[in-house]
Amino acid sequence: MAQYPDLAGKVAVITGAGRRQGLGEAMAKRLAAEGCTVVITDLGQGQGEHLPDSAIGTTDEMQGIVHDIEQAGGKAAAFVCNVLNPDEVASAARFAVDTFGRLDIWVNNAGVGYLMKPILEMSVEEWDTVLNVNLRGAFLGTKYAAEQMVKLGNGGKIINIGSQASKSAFAHASAYTTSKHGMTGLTRVAAQELGPHGINVNQICPNHVTTGLGAWQNAHFSEVTGKGYETYMADMRARIPLGRPGLQEDIAKVCAFLCSEQAAYISGEAMNVSGGEEYH
Repeated sequence: MAQYPDLAGKVAVITGAGRRQGLGEAMAKRLAAEGCTVVITDLGQGQGEHLPDSAIGTTDEMQGIVHDIEQAGGKAAAFVCNVLNPDEVASAARFAVDTFGRLDIWVNNAGVGYLMKPILEMSVEEWDTVLNVNLRGAFLGTKYAAEQMVKLGNGGKIINIGSQASKSAFAHASAYTTSKHGMTGLTRVAAQELGPHGINVNQICPNHVTTGLGAWQNAHFSEVTGKGYETYMADMRARIPLGRPGLQEDIAKVCAFLCSEQAAYISGEAMNVSGGEEYH
């Protein structure tokens, strides 16, 4: 049963939503269950500079998620989009309007979390890749989604997917932390500028979620810290008051809430979803 009836008939675009077990898939399925038509975007094949194949949502994976949503009675479409390309991002926003008649929700979810190195070991090219995808991509999504929303005149919701790294610094994650701190600034400025058009702009800041990316991070940081996997995960659980890492569904629930009219008076927020771990 839908929890937010006002979402029925709305149209949502989610970037970086083509990978199985990712936050994007969970948010797409939750919004579809609430009655939204969902446009799933991702890179498709062969465009991920500095990224392993497992970080790229393939065309087949995108279509598989669309199929899952349709089998559950929802409505969805896939659209290949590189968030670094202004023309492709603008085209994704137009695709939603041209195909489904409206654009109500845009979720800037695409991001790079694999390039985790000390500053002294990170190349300029790797730094630029993280900052460009995580921050430039969110800027372009905000810009072109808002352009369509303002033109349509119905307001809208823009959701940026940040991180605990939006609030706190993490060694060996300089580019990632910088990009997510920057996203918080973008969220706040966009909320001020777009509020008069009836557009709410908010950011969700999860702590660790064991997606495909999260599993890589677990293995990477357990090695970097020298703790070993079991000790690293035990330490993680111990510092979270609710005693567990986040789940994809935890983020999807908050996304649906922020997209609903229950959150009509919330804008410019960077909301922690961290089991009590993050207080900033």
